[in-house]
Amino acid sequence: MPHHDLVETMLHRQHQAALKQKLDQLHSADIAYILEALPLRERLTVWNLVKSELDGQILLDVSDAVRETLISDMDPEELLTATEQLDTDEIADLAPDLPEEVMLEVLKHLNEENRARLESVLAREEDTCAALMDFGMVTIREDVKLSVVLRYLRRRGDLPEHTDKLFVVDENNVLRGVLSLRRLLVNSLDASVGEVMSREVVYFHLDDDAADAARAFERYDLLSAPVVDSERRLQGRIRVDAIVDYIRESSDEERLAQAGLQEEEDLFSGIWKSAQNRWMWLGINLITAFASTRVIGLFEDTIVRIVALASLMPIVAAIGGNTGNQTSILIVRSLALGLINKSNMKRLILKEMAIGLMNGIVWGGVIGAVAYLLYRELDLSLVMAAATLLNLLVAAIMGISIPLVRDAMDKDPAVGTSVLLTAVTDGAGFFIFLGLATIFLV
Repeated sequence: MPHHDLVETMLHRQHQAALKQKLDQLHSADIAYILEALPLRERLTVWNLVKSELDGQILLDVSDAVRETLISDMDPEELLTATEQLDTDEIADLAPDLPEEVMLEVLKHLNEENRARLESVLAREEDTCAALMDFGMVTIREDVKLSVVLRYLRRRGDLPEHTDKLFVVDENNVLRGVLSLRRLLVNSLDASVGEVMSREVVYFHLDDDAADAARAFERYDLLSAPVVDSERRLQGRIRVDAIVDYIRESSDEERLAQAGLQEEEDLFSGIWKSAQNRWMWLGINLITAFASTRVIGLFEDTIVRIVALASLMPIVAAIGGNTGNQTSILIVRSLALGLINKSNMKRLILKEMAIGLMNGIVWGGVIGAVAYLLYRELDLSLVMAAATLLNLLVAAIMGISIPLVRDAMDKDPAVGTSVLLTAVTDGAGFFIFLGLATIFLV
C-alpha cells in the first residue's frame, strides 16, 4: 500500500500511535509528499506527529503553498528550532516564508560568517545564481601535494553532498581552478595540485541568471560549479540537485501560467482563495469573448442571409487558434532556452510566416473542398479557403509577436499568451470570414 494511503487509513481509524511510529520510519521527502496529498485538517494532524528534527527539511521539500499552511500552524519557537537543523543556504530558501520576528532571531543565532552569507544571498534577486548556491565546498591551495590533500580529506571526515571536485583558491580566496576527485585519485601523490588541476573552469557570478546556469549544467554535464563575485573570489557552489529543483519549479510555474493561474495553488486550499487565484485570466477571457461576439454582431445581416456561415465560422477560428498555439509554444520554449536573439529574430519571423502561408494554402484548400462538398456552393468554399489562409497568417504572426513583446517588456512570455492568442485568432477569424462573405456573397 502506498505511504499516503496507509497514512489516510490510520488517520480515519485514529491509530495515532501507530501513525507516529510509521512516520518516524519515513524519509523527510516521503513525509512531504504525504502532507501535500492530504486535506488541510488531516495534514496538520500528521504534521504535529512528525518528529521535530525533520521539520526543517520537510518545510524545504513541500511546495510553497503547502509550506504556508505548515508555518502558520507553528509557533516562533518551533520555527526557530526547525531552522537550527538547516544549513545557511537552506535557511535562505525558507526566509521569504518565515515571520520577520523569527528571521531576526535566526540571524542572532548565526555566527558572523554565516550571518554575512545569509544576508548576502537574501540581498540578491530570486532567479539568480546566488539564490541557487550553497556553501558546502572544499577549498585547497595549488602549491600543496596531492598526498597532503588526501590526508586533509581523511581528517575532515564527511565531504559535502555531491562533491565531485575541490576548488583551488589563492590566499585571497580567488578561484584559480578545480581539482576533480578523479584526477586526485589517478595521479601521483607526489604531484602538486597546480600540476594536475584544471584551469579551464565553468563558473558563474552571483547575479548571473539561474536559467543560464541551468543551460550550462545541461550543456557541460556538470555536477557542481563554483560561484564567484566580481573579483572572482569564491562565494559558493551550485549543485546539480539545485538545478533540477529550479528546472522543475520553473516548469510548474510555466504550466500554471499557461493555464491562467497566477500562483502555485495548494490542492486543498480554501474555495475562496482558489477561486481568486483563477479570476484574473478568467476575467480577461470573458472580455475577449465579448469582443468576439461583437465582431459577429457586426455581420448579423450577412449571417441571416446565409445561414451556412454560422456553422462554418467556428472552423476558421479553431484552426487559427491551434496554429497560433503551436507557434507560441515553440517561441516560448526557444526564449526559455536562450535560442532567440536580435540576429536571428527576423529570419525566425519570416520562417513562421512562410509556414503559416503554406499551411493556409494546404488546409485552406482542404476546408474549402469540404465546404463545397457540404453546400455545393463554389463561392462559399472559396471564401472559406481564403479566410482560413488569412487567419493562419494572422495566427502565425501573433503566435510570434505576443511572446516576443512580453519578453521585451521583461514579463513571462508564457503567462496569458494562450488567452490573448485565442482572443486575437477568434476575433480575426470571425472578422475575416464574415467580412469576405459580406463582400463576395451578399
